[in-house]
Amino acid sequence: MTSTGHITPVCGTPCWVNRMTRDLRAMQDFYSAVLGWTFGPGSLGSGFSVASAHGRPVAGLGEVAPGLPVAGSWTVYFAVTDADVTAARVRERGATVAVGPVRFGLGRGAVAADRDGAVFGFWEGRALPWSDDRGNAPAFVELRTRDAFDAAVFYAQIFDWASGEPGGCEVTYAYEHDTVTVRQGKNLMATLRGGGVEESPDPRVRPRWNVHFQVDDVEAAIYAACGNGGTATPVTHLPGGGTKSVISDPEGGLFTVCTRSVLAGPVTTAGPV
Repeated sequence: MTSTGHITPVCGTPCWVNRMTRDLRAMQDFYSAVLGWTFGPGSLGSGFSVASAHGRPVAGLGEVAPGLPVAGSWTVYFAVTDADVTAARVRERGATVAVGPVRFGLGRGAVAADRDGAVFGFWEGRALPWSDDRGNAPAFVELRTRDAFDAAVFYAQIFDWASGEPGGCEVTYAYEHDTVTVRQGKNLMATLRGGGVEESPDPRVRPRWNVHFQVDDVEAAIYAACGNGGTATPVTHLPGGGTKSVISDPEGGLFTVCTRSVLAGPVTTAGPV
């Protein structure tokens, strides 16, 4: 894909989700069967592909070189204005920059882990239009962490959330639910929830960024996942309607399918962080 149609995303907002794999073709086949995605070339080279749904870019898949380690998880990327400054902020606050910043295609990216071990990425430069002007994104991102308030302070400091700049992201904490919501204007960008357990043997409970993809039929997605080498939890019914399931792809990458595109969390009168 060329630079045509690329935009400069708003600083601090989720701008992409990506999955690295050892077998790109097999992973494409899995996500095509489960989520109905189609794949085309991206701007990062032959080892990367862009997944689309209904003609809209949704996610990236990339293949790692033989012998290199691969994280079996989806990575959420946040837009930044200066990747070097963000990397320095991450390290200053006791977290880890694992890769980068390095140049890829039309920008520079890095992968990091916060102080509780949740992996995330950040991106400086132009990107595919993952979220529209109304905040509608093809996936919703949610952090499961040990302490939502503490995590919100960390991410606010590195991504300039709650900076007061026009068009920036604002953060609200729901004390009774240990939940933080991140909004740009009226648009929900992400949710941070407490309750993660660092030493839990269950990867669904350990601190991590969760990616939720909307589907028309959760049971059909479960059936397709299990029939193509993955696993899935039973259907869970959500408060206020809708259903979801946590699916593991054949390499252990976890993601959630749901019949609602935004899992916004409780509506409260909480104040800012």
